[in-house]
Amino acid sequence: MKEEGVIKFHCQWIKSPPLNATWIKDLSVWRDKLYESGLIGVNEEGIGYGNISIRFQQNEFIISGSGTGKFKKLGAEHYALVTDYNVNENTLCSTGPIMASSESLTHAMIYEYGSDINAVIHIHHLKLWKNLLKSLPSTHENIEYGTPEMAKEIGRLFNEQNLSQHKLFAMAGHSGGIVCFGRSLKEAGELLLNELTV
Repeated sequence: MKEEGVIKFHCQWIKSPPLNATWIKDLSVWRDKLYESGLIGVNEEGIGYGNISIRFQQNEFIISGSGTGKFKKLGAEHYALVTDYNVNENTLCSTGPIMASSESLTHAMIYEYGSDINAVIHIHHLKLWKNLLKSLPSTHENIEYGTPEMAKEIGRLFNEQNLSQHKLFAMAGHSGGIVCFGRSLKEAGELLLNELTV
């Protein structure tokens, strides 16, 4: 497995007070469910995995911060607002009390491909990941998470693999890594939990 939790884009982070608590209410509810299910958390090396986001407005989104997988509960101080990004230049701008997740470019690309997409969830589950590799769209195994190449690979899945219909894909080069999305956190979260019960 490639190194986890490392930010690979150039981040322009403007440190600022915590985001409005009402903005992250639903995020916290779903993040708690995913943490309790072990889908977001921390691995044996103490590195956090998994992240969750919602569209804020147009191309801006709120995402759980870097390294927050180790916390059982998240507060407003654990979320960042991504205000701009450039995949080709591998740059991302965010504000908030914490730096945006290392997977932020992946989330950004998904929002870019669907104006009706309002929530993105990235989790780890080895058994489901292995099953999805056989049945659903997946990124190429030589593509690393959090890179411009991963963002462009997501574009390929939308264009060539009908990802907008599946709303779920495996990251072949990111052991256990799964991403799902939907019109709401409820839709994305329930899609994911339903896959786990199949």
